[in-house]
Amino acid sequence: MNNQTDLIEIAKQTLIKNDLGGYTVPTHGLYPFQWNWDSAITALGWMKFDEARAWQELELLFSGQWDNGMIPHVLFHKESDTYFPGPDVWGSDKKVKSTSISQPPVLASVMKIMFDSCQDRALVDQKMAEFMPKLVEYHLWWYRERDPEQTGLVVSYHPWESGMDNSPAWDDALAAVPPVTWQYTRCDTTHINASERPHKEEYDRFLYLVEFFKNHNFDSNYIYQHCPYKVNDIGIIAILHKATKDLIELCKLANYAHPELQTLVDNVKLTESSINTLWYAEEQYFYSRNALTDTLCKVKTNAGLLTLYAGLVSPSQAAVLKPLAKSWATASTYSMASTHPKSDKYEPQRYWRGPIWLHINWMIAEGFADYDDIELADMLKNDAKHLIEKTGYYEYFHADSGAGCGGGAFSWTAAIALYWLLDNPAVTK
Repeated sequence: MNNQTDLIEIAKQTLIKNDLGGYTVPTHGLYPFQWNWDSAITALGWMKFDEARAWQELELLFSGQWDNGMIPHVLFHKESDTYFPGPDVWGSDKKVKSTSISQPPVLASVMKIMFDSCQDRALVDQKMAEFMPKLVEYHLWWYRERDPEQTGLVVSYHPWESGMDNSPAWDDALAAVPPVTWQYTRCDTTHINASERPHKEEYDRFLYLVEFFKNHNFDSNYIYQHCPYKVNDIGIIAILHKATKDLIELCKLANYAHPELQTLVDNVKLTESSINTLWYAEEQYFYSRNALTDTLCKVKTNAGLLTLYAGLVSPSQAAVLKPLAKSWATASTYSMASTHPKSDKYEPQRYWRGPIWLHINWMIAEGFADYDDIELADMLKNDAKHLIEKTGYYEYFHADSGAGCGGGAFSWTAAIALYWLLDNPAVTK
């Protein structure tokens, strides 16, 4: 539909139009605030044509960091009545109103890419000095607060924290969470067809957890002991592991010495020694685990393939995962669906239960390339490019029809296109 020059220009204009003065909303209306991993991914797009603005994106993200090191999953910089639940429901009293959970910590991996590619070395040196202490504290928070028993596998307290909100992998764990009993009005289904969004039964439990955190004053120790939802999320674990390795390398490159750097090194080793407890030998796949019942969440979702991106896969496991991924990629019209198309949980249009997400496919493609499967990496990249040519910059895509789903004019899709799909040189606005 569009040639490459047009696609580049549309992607740039998408970011510019979604810019609210230093941070980029994912899309107007549906998501009117600053999301954690959205902003990190979006910075990769800004880097292609406005390096200073890319670093500003991260500056605004760090501005909402809690004193304990956590960077929340949403920062409510400005008021909006187009989104629910807002800051009043979350109830945090921080300097920037925010949620009380985080999101997959891809930030350090993004900063490593930005450090390596930035043309303005004076700017990158300035930003490294400013951001590195905060970035290390964020990773230390993950290991300290979410793995206090040092198992090597951090836990997540909310499906929203996974970034993969209504993944079928969470169904059983979420079913054990009580529903809220008060009435509320969702905003998402006023923007998007309900067939593309989570069901009310899931939202009732999402909101129970939000209230649980607030009612217990965000007390980390209490929540760790009593939260009714506690999952070793393979996606978070993989992204954190990759990001921590990148952070350790970034500390060396930036000549930054943090007194607790060895803690990060130790946790990398600990995760490497523990990851195979999430490998289910009978089905030859990595799954998340319900930490409360000590049972694996045995639904094949794309999160399990992020172990390749993290470098956590042994040669024998890679030999099994490669043909599995190829059959997975060809089981839908476009590759690759977020839930395996042969699963009885597969819904090709409903949020994280089947559609294609380009930022996840970028990570999976990177992982397969690292494990010398260039064919699959190229398949994912080519299909992603076909989707944006066919449909544009949507939030996610129907895995069979290729139709755009969720929000339109979506920032991280445009950013991933600029960074990964469109071989454009860096240009200025």
